[in-house]
Amino acid sequence: MDIDQFENISLILGVGGLMAFMFFIIWDLAKQSQAGKFGTIVLFGALGMGLLGFIIKTVIVEYLGI
Repeated sequence: MDIDQFENISLILGVGGLMAFMFFIIWDLAKQSQAGKFGTIVLFGALGMGLLGFIIKTVIVEYLGI
């Protein structure tokens, strides 16, 4: 395994782990604030948009080959 492969795998695992942790934080926030079903959906929708934007940007960059 060369350094490029290691960096690519580390980036995917690191960013994926941070995204999973952020989803846990959003879920915990909804639980502690007793947001209910609609409030939880709103929290995941609003706070999850940043994560969704990052994923979409990554897919577009890979698709265009920049």
